[in-house]
Amino acid sequence: MNSISNEDKKPSCDSVINSVAYRDGKRLQDVTVEDISEVLKEPDTFVWLGLWQPEDAYMRSIQEEFGLHDLAIEDALTAHQRPKIEQYGESLFIVTHTAQKVNETIEYGETHLFLGKNFLITVRHGASSSYKEIRKHAEERPEMMSKGPGYALYCVLDSIVDHYLEILHQYTEDFDAIEKMMFRNTFNQQAVQQVYSLRRDLLSLRNAAVPMEDICNQLSHHYEELMPKSLRAYIRDVQDHANQVIRTTDDVREMLSNAMHVNLALVSVHQNEVVQRLAGWGAILAIPTVIFSLYGMNFKNMPELDDWWGYPLTLGVTVAGCVWLYWKLKKSGWL
Repeated sequence: MNSISNEDKKPSCDSVINSVAYRDGKRLQDVTVEDISEVLKEPDTFVWLGLWQPEDAYMRSIQEEFGLHDLAIEDALTAHQRPKIEQYGESLFIVTHTAQKVNETIEYGETHLFLGKNFLITVRHGASSSYKEIRKHAEERPEMMSKGPGYALYCVLDSIVDHYLEILHQYTEDFDAIEKMMFRNTFNQQAVQQVYSLRRDLLSLRNAAVPMEDICNQLSHHYEELMPKSLRAYIRDVQDHANQVIRTTDDVREMLSNAMHVNLALVSVHQNEVVQRLAGWGAILAIPTVIFSLYGMNFKNMPELDDWWGYPLTLGVTVAGCVWLYWKLKKSGWL
């Protein structure tokens, strides 16, 4: 998890990562919580407030400054919310799941967003990259920032989905390595465990991407007062990327299942070949076993025992029978 640097924090509250006012797409100044309500009254101005796991009392003050709904505030204070988009009066409340690589493992967190006509609030919970670079990138395009907080929302959503794609790329590389181990005719328990683990990880990533596609679909078709038509093409681009994550995770999970089935089939075929060889050699050994067992019986009247050719003839018949049966089994592919 990326730690929050001291330079990012504001002295007014440990939860505040950034609180900035923008006018005509240009950054004006940092804004204290107490001054937000006054700044929001200014024309063509919006506030982008970034929070990190805020406390209850602080969120209540934010509620008063922005006029947010009680139910949305309660959800924003509690992590482990399901991804969703809901409208409360003149503002939207959006919950998204974030994915972050932490020490070679993937951890999931949440970002709750409040979107109004003149504000965007991001509330981060759990594993999530800092949005400092996202804000910096957005500020470098004042012509887009002039379209309002809808563009800032697009930048956040786009960054979240880009992280999905980065993680998906890592998963596809893991799949390539596992696939090589699966296409062998020996059973590999470690590979099977890796298949199960990767399928579970892919499902977690898919569960994060599916709601994002629905959220983007709603943003691109509704809420025109908050998401201008000029920004809907950008939202659809995020939706396409989320759909790409969904389709790719489905494809990889299916290929993992197929690879495991192929591995089991190869193991079964190899075992059948071994059984065939054993059965073939068993049939060959049955010839001398039967003949020698016959002459091992204690019968008194066995004519061959008194003839000089009895022993070589018995050996010759035994060898000929074994050679003939070996040739037949070899020709049929059993040996």
